[in-house]
Amino acid sequence: MLVIGSRGSPLALWQANHVQALLAARGIESTIEVIRTSGDKLATASISVVGTKGLFTKEIEDAMLEGRVHLAVHSLKDLTTELPEGLCLAASPARENPHDAIAGRTLEELEKGARVGTSSIRRAAQLRRLRPDLAILPIRGNVDTRLRKLDAGEYDSIVLAAAGLKRLGLGNRIVEELSFEDMCPAPGQGALGIETGPDGPGFEAALTLNDEQTWTAITAERAVLEALGGGCQLPAGAIAEIVGGTIKLTAVVVAPDGHALVREWGSGPVTEACALGLEVGAQLLSNGGREILDEVYTDSR
Repeated sequence: MLVIGSRGSPLALWQANHVQALLAARGIESTIEVIRTSGDKLATASISVVGTKGLFTKEIEDAMLEGRVHLAVHSLKDLTTELPEGLCLAASPARENPHDAIAGRTLEELEKGARVGTSSIRRAAQLRRLRPDLAILPIRGNVDTRLRKLDAGEYDSIVLAAAGLKRLGLGNRIVEELSFEDMCPAPGQGALGIETGPDGPGFEAALTLNDEQTWTAITAERAVLEALGGGCQLPAGAIAEIVGGTIKLTAVVVAPDGHALVREWGSGPVTEACALGLEVGAQLLSNGGREILDEVYTDSR
């Protein structure tokens, strides 16, 4: 029987159970093992302080490398492009809504100085560009915890992935879905990533779940991320849309304080998704993105 490694948060367990159900529909039995990660142990610390590389994945990846777990299910936007040796991104099932969403009050309803919570440097940077008059504040915790903080009055609004809210049956908390122009999503947002070893029963099972259109889109988006340095907490976004046999890609790099934004576009055949993403990523760097990211890396050090 396959073992699926998962964090213990409600959203992580929803994702693991979803993949378990998809596997069961294909006659593949599995069980779920909950693994506590470093990110769970540091639930109250700021991500900007503790960093993000491997924060929510290392212990699960170690379990896979040791053979205790056959595959893991991640929110793909949280998975870096550089995976540990011996592991790979094997598949991605059909994607959920990739937009960012607001719970609380809409951007138009928020008065000057209103408190908006987000843990994402990408979201914070684009919010500051849209509404420089707002107070953008850090927030940690799972989706339920963040909503409780909102309801308790600690924030006037919070920004979350629409996909996570919908998956947890909390779509009714969405008061506004932000357009891709106003808030370019994280690469892979709304998609699940199934991480496994490059062969064996976990890999073979994962392949049966792959959605080709989703895979093509995330390949382009993650290639942008790779060109920019591979981290999942960069002030950068990418979204690919497929029309017929053509993939259309938009990507941005934003200064954390919102003072500058570089946006690039590209399109090409779906068979060239990776090359398109690398090309758009290179364009971002050459047209001002490199200076923004250099500033980010300098500040983080």
